[in-house]
Amino acid sequence: MSSKWPGKYIIGLTGNIATGKSVVRKMLEHLGAYGMDADALSHRAIARGAPGYQPTLETFGKWLLKTDGEIDRARLGRLAFSDAEAMAGLEAIVHPLVSQAVDIMAKRATQNVIVIEAIKLLESDLRKVCDTIWTVHVPEEVQIRRLIDRRGMTREEATQRIHFQSAQGQKISAATVVIQNNGSFEDTWKNVVKEWKKVNPQPELVQVVVTHQQGEFAVTRGRPRDSVAIAELVTRLSAGSHKMAQADVMAAFGEKAFMLLQMGDKNVGIAGWQVENLVARTTEFFIDPAVNTEQGLKMLISEVENASCDLQCEASILYLPRSLAAMQATWKQLGYEARAPKTLGVQAWTDAALESAQPNAILFFKQLRQDRVLRPI
Repeated sequence: MSSKWPGKYIIGLTGNIATGKSVVRKMLEHLGAYGMDADALSHRAIARGAPGYQPTLETFGKWLLKTDGEIDRARLGRLAFSDAEAMAGLEAIVHPLVSQAVDIMAKRATQNVIVIEAIKLLESDLRKVCDTIWTVHVPEEVQIRRLIDRRGMTREEATQRIHFQSAQGQKISAATVVIQNNGSFEDTWKNVVKEWKKVNPQPELVQVVVTHQQGEFAVTRGRPRDSVAIAELVTRLSAGSHKMAQADVMAAFGEKAFMLLQMGDKNVGIAGWQVENLVARTTEFFIDPAVNTEQGLKMLISEVENASCDLQCEASILYLPRSLAAMQATWKQLGYEARAPKTLGVQAWTDAALESAQPNAILFFKQLRQDRVLRPI
């Protein structure tokens, strides 16, 4: 158990770019851990108004600024990843701020197991607080292919980015556990579950399978073994506009969770949501029009918010089909309002809204907490 945070067991999760660290973190969250993405926190640390913003400009210059006053992270990244001295200067600004944020979040986490994901975990002070080190690994050619396919890099850019980082072999040598993420989601899931049981012998934590009952409805959290039912439900309730197959759902479990609204033994609603960078994003939200839509909606969104607050979310973003978005009075009662991404006021919230945008859906927003990590100063 961690000496810094008594009663907590800390998994340090690392691996080089495009190995799938976030997928493994999400799997551990499905099993009941509290996950932090230190790399996302580092982006927050240099946002306009955040503690690292001015020091970054003073160190590297105002040429980094975009027209909206935010630091252009792509421009900064090209500089840092091509110049070791620049990278060291950036890390000197960002790492202490990330450590402070991790400390705040770890202290207020209710979960017993905490996962800290960081690409430079071994090079930072975060390593000292970890009880175990997990390294995620794939062959270099898989990394290159993922960077080309998912981030639009050229092969040269992808290779440069990979080779600039510390050798993957160093991370493997330092690891207590190595997770191979080169196969299917199911293969990786089985490996993560096997290692998780060594950390927590319970096969599944209560929060994964708990059902909340209210009136004629119940809400339960979906699991990978529910993938066929989830695929059929999303396809049916979206009238085919959001088709999913079992394989799509299994792949989605590497990014998000699903809440199922049930009436008796029948699934009548679903919310597909994920938490990244302390923002809850719900991108699938459907309810069978044959049931009491308002009551079901309130219960489903309440459970999504409860789970999001348990993960210390600052804000909730919903992308709703027009049929549900039309229920303006209900959403107002629940504290949501239709917004444009650029009006959300915090860069991390705006980024989340833009990254999660759905075609033919309307954005609704609610702030969940006032005390924010890396808040403006």
